[in-house]
Amino acid sequence: MSALDRAVAVRAAARPSARRRLRDREWVWGYAMIAPLVLGLGVFYLWPVAQSVYYSFTEWTLFGDATWIGLDNYRQVLTDPANAKALRNTFLYGGLTLLGIPVSIAVAALLGTRGLKLVSFYRTLYFLPVVTMPAAVAMIWSWLYNGDYGLINYALSFAGIEGTSWIADPDTALYAVAVVGIWTQIGYNAVIFMAGLQSIPSHLYEAASIDGAGRVRQFFGITLPLLSPSVFFVSVLSVINGLQMFDLVYLLFRKGNPAREETQTVVSLFFSRAFEEGAKGYAAAMAVVLMLITLALTVFQFRMQKRWVHYA
Repeated sequence: MSALDRAVAVRAAARPSARRRLRDREWVWGYAMIAPLVLGLGVFYLWPVAQSVYYSFTEWTLFGDATWIGLDNYRQVLTDPANAKALRNTFLYGGLTLLGIPVSIAVAALLGTRGLKLVSFYRTLYFLPVVTMPAAVAMIWSWLYNGDYGLINYALSFAGIEGTSWIADPDTALYAVAVVGIWTQIGYNAVIFMAGLQSIPSHLYEAASIDGAGRVRQFFGITLPLLSPSVFFVSVLSVINGLQMFDLVYLLFRKGNPAREETQTVVSLFFSRAFEEGAKGYAAAMAVVLMLITLALTVFQFRMQKRWVHYA
């Protein structure tokens, strides 16, 4: 074998090793890049979830060690009438917030209209509630809903309608806070729907117009089917946010409010059990049950989305 042949053979034998080193180096850099995210996810999400699951099987008071009691907390969670009422309120609130999706689609269509004057101002105006602190939102709406000097009752008085104490009346309190929740989500949902509307090709509408389709037929035949991924995404977020509602309920219905017990959500009741009554083990069981309900509803929505896409 000549020297040239030996050099070629040595180079060919070295190629797999060099490729392997390059591949290993890429794997190392890949893991190094995702390590901060994985570490943060494990420390701030996965570890607290694991702790909550463990403490849900214990009796863990505000001062004292955790004592293993098995499934007693879960039995109490499933038989406590307060939990059933809180779960009903949570589902009702989550269902009411879904009514904001058609409103958000209409707002997105208006804000996406070409030639609309002051469009940047209106977009900022609609998105402002999203970035406003919940405490400020609750303060403003508690003044609007006030039964004695609230602006809503003042406006109704011009029409001869006598208003009520919106957030102090158990019959209207939950619906009142649902209106606030819808109002705070319209701006965020509208941004998502605007992106979805802008991705729809304009030639589809032109072809539909040539065929004689009106605006309503175009909406149900073109816009809504092609906007279904955005609708699905917003509906999933709305359901999850509805199940986790706490801040507005806690701020609007403070102690002394006659509607406080009638408007408890699962998370607000969890806060009351954990930090006001000190029953942290019981509260952990409530959190685990809520997590499973949220997971089940999300899986159900994903399955319904697949059927929607299949039939569409």
